[in-house]
Amino acid sequence: MNNTRFATAVHIMTLLAESPQEWLTSEWMAGSININPVVVRKEIGVLRAAGLVISRQGKEGGSQLSRSAQSISISEIYSAVKNTEVLGKKNQNPNPACTVGKEINNHLNTLFNETEELVIQFLGDKTLQEFCDQFK
Repeated sequence: MNNTRFATAVHIMTLLAESPQEWLTSEWMAGSININPVVVRKEIGVLRAAGLVISRQGKEGGSQLSRSAQSISISEIYSAVKNTEVLGKKNQNPNPACTVGKEINNHLNTLFNETEELVIQFLGDKTLQEFCDQFK
């Protein structure tokens, strides 16, 4: 199954960054992303829990960034919505009698952790504002 959570979260955050003074509704954002507003509300909840978004309810409700797009790194968005390993899953039950099978997951753990660190470092060097500037 293809996981689009990160792409959806970046899309949401970009929309919010492009309209910093407005309270954007999940319905409006869903129209841009072309997904169900329930999915947007779910991701807004995750982004709010990570301290990246503020929201208010009611007739004048919606969401905004909690701080400037310049002060939000893409790695913060990634960390908020990450729910799978960058490289996928490891083999669950490798053969312990095999010289490779008995140690594969230990070595994969190292590889996975190093890759994750590189991804976070790479995304940490990019701000939401820098990403948004590509649309101008």
